[in-house]
Amino acid sequence: MKRSELIFSALLVPLDYLMIFCAGVLAYQLRFGQFVQGLRPVFYAMDLRQYLVIVAGVGGIFLLTFAVSGLYAVRGTRGLFDEIGKIFIGCSAAMTVIIITVFFQREIFSSRFIVVSGWVLSFVLVTLGRSFIRWIQRLLLRRGIGVRNVVVIGTDAFTEELAKQLHKNTSLGFRVVLRSDTFSDSFREELLPKIQSHQIDELIVGYGTMPSADMLSVKEFADEHHLAFRYVAGLLGFQTTHIKLDTIVDIPIVEVLRTRLDGWGKIWKRGFDMVISSVLAIILSPLLFSIAVLIKIDSAGPVIEKLDRVGEKGKTFKLRKFRSMIKNAHALKKELLQYNERRDGPLFKIKDDPRVTRVGRMIRKLSLDELPQLWNVLRGDMSLVGPRPHEPEEVARYEKWQKRLLTIKPGMTGMAQISGRSDLHFDDEARLDVYYIENWSVGLDVRILLRTPWVVLSARSVS
Repeated sequence: MKRSELIFSALLVPLDYLMIFCAGVLAYQLRFGQFVQGLRPVFYAMDLRQYLVIVAGVGGIFLLTFAVSGLYAVRGTRGLFDEIGKIFIGCSAAMTVIIITVFFQREIFSSRFIVVSGWVLSFVLVTLGRSFIRWIQRLLLRRGIGVRNVVVIGTDAFTEELAKQLHKNTSLGFRVVLRSDTFSDSFREELLPKIQSHQIDELIVGYGTMPSADMLSVKEFADEHHLAFRYVAGLLGFQTTHIKLDTIVDIPIVEVLRTRLDGWGKIWKRGFDMVISSVLAIILSPLLFSIAVLIKIDSAGPVIEKLDRVGEKGKTFKLRKFRSMIKNAHALKKELLQYNERRDGPLFKIKDDPRVTRVGRMIRKLSLDELPQLWNVLRGDMSLVGPRPHEPEEVARYEKWQKRLLTIKPGMTGMAQISGRSDLHFDDEARLDVYYIENWSVGLDVRILLRTPWVVLSARSVS
C-alpha cells in the first residue's frame, strides 16, 4: 500500500466532515436569509450556537454512514460515478437517521427546509470536495508520484488488455515495469535486482495464465519479498480471508492482502503508536534522565546505542537503546558465538554475558534499556507492538516462511515477548508473531501492552 494512498484516504475523513458542517451552516443561512423568509416566514428562530452544536453531532452520523457505504476504503483511484453513487447513498442514509430522530425529538430541528436543503447541500459539497482531492491525486499520478510499479504475468487477451490500459492510463495509478508470459526461474532472477532497489511494488497474474500450484508459487514469492499480489477473480485455489475485490479498466481483480494492517489498519495503528508513545515519553522523561546519568557514571561510552536492525520490508534502521554493555561490545560477539544458547535458530543469546555492565544488568532485568525505542516509534521505524527487530546477520538466516515477520514494522513488545520469549524456540516465537500479523486488531495491541509490564515484573521479560 503506497503512503500517498493512505494519506489521501485519511484526508477524506476531515474533508468530508468539513463539507458536511459547511452544508449545515449554509442550510441555516438559506432558511433564515431574507430571500427564503420572503417566501416562507420564520415562526421560530433557532439559536445559531445551539444549531452548530447539533450540526457537529450530525457530522459524525454522516461519517458513520459513509464508512458503511465503503467511502473510506483505501484505494489508489476510483471511478467518479462509483464514488458519487456511494456519496448519495451515504447522505441519504444519514438523513434517514436524522428524520427518524426529528420525528421523536421535534425540538432538534423545527424546519423541514433545513433538513431537505442540508441533504442536498451535503451531497453537493462532499462530491465537490472529493472531486478536488481526486483531481490532485490524479495530477500527481500523471507525474509519477504515488504510482504503483507492477509486474504483469500472463498470455491471454485479458492480460494483454490490462497491461495495455495500465500503460496508456497513468492516472489509474499503475506503472508496468516488467511483462512476462510465464513465471520462470530466469524471470525470477530478473526480478530480484529490481525488488532489492524497490522498483517493484506488486505482481498481477492474468486470467487463465497458470495452474493453481504455479499461482501458489507466485504468491509465496510475493510474500517472501513483501510484494502485493493480485490475480483475476476465480483462479486461485487456496483459502484466504484477507482479500479485496476490485476492478481495473472493468477487469475483475482480486488482491490478496498480506495482513489486516493493509489499508485503514495501518492508519489506525500509526495514529495509536504516535499518541501512546508521545504520552509515555512525557510521563517517563524523569526516569529516562535518571537512567542516562547512571549509565554515564558507571562506564565509558555513549548513553544511547544506535544498532542496525531490520524493519518492515527488510529495510535497515538504527534502533536506539540505553547502552547496557561495555564499549565496542558488538566486536566481541564473534568470540562468544560458541557459547550461544539459541542454536535452534538465527538468534544469539548467552547467559551471564560478560559484556554487560553493572547498570546494564539492572536495566535489562526490567527491560528499561528498550525505552529509547519510543523515539523509533515516533519516527516510524517501529511500532509499539509487533515482531522483535533482529540484526541483519540474523535475518539473513531466516527461512522463507520466517520472512513473513518483515511484513510489518517491528515492535517494542509483541506476542512472543508476553508469552515467555526467553523460553521459546525461534520457530515458536516466529509463529506467534505471524499469528499477530494475521489477526491484528487495536484491541489485541491494547491487551499486549497491558500485559507487558506484568511479564517484565514477573521476571519473564526479554533482555
